[in-house]
Amino acid sequence: MTAEKSTDERIRDALLAVTAKGLPLTHDVVAHEAQTSRRTVYRRYEDQAALRRAVWALLSPVGVMQGDLDWLLGPGLDDTFGAFDAKSAAMIAAMASAEGRAIRNQKTADRVAYFRDVYADALGDLAEPQRTRALAVLQLLSSGLAWREMRDQWGMDAPAMAAASRWAIKVLLEAVARGSAPDAR
Repeated sequence: MTAEKSTDERIRDALLAVTAKGLPLTHDVVAHEAQTSRRTVYRRYEDQAALRRAVWALLSPVGVMQGDLDWLLGPGLDDTFGAFDAKSAAMIAAMASAEGRAIRNQKTADRVAYFRDVYADALGDLAEPQRTRALAVLQLLSSGLAWREMRDQWGMDAPAMAAASRWAIKVLLEAVARGSAPDAR
């Protein structure tokens, strides 16, 4: 006999299911999917921004945007791509939908700050706009977008993705250390 899921578990499952189905992320839709009341969902998530933060937290691996460069190049890429694989249906929909874009864009400032901090020493005195261009490419290599393309276009699994991204990041950082940078044009 399996234990019934708690209301919180049903709501978390509903958040992922709603995202995977590409449905609007509203309290009503989540409540319907979770088989609970709208009021119950509102008690846990006060507004749509809170729903989006919850989906982001569910799709992101534990510790993402908290580790340093050693973590990112060590277990971080494996953890990130593995977490995306574990929730692939919701990730694919989140990468392709307007709602998914809104979920990702809600974290833009945090993401930019994290990657600026992680790569601060590795990029040394690289001037703008080359610094931002390099950071954009480095961030892309560990993102859900990279995960989706390596999965769908190249048939890679999480360990292969992590290895490919780790290699590309190291090559780019070595190029910057040698004085090469994205063209300023």
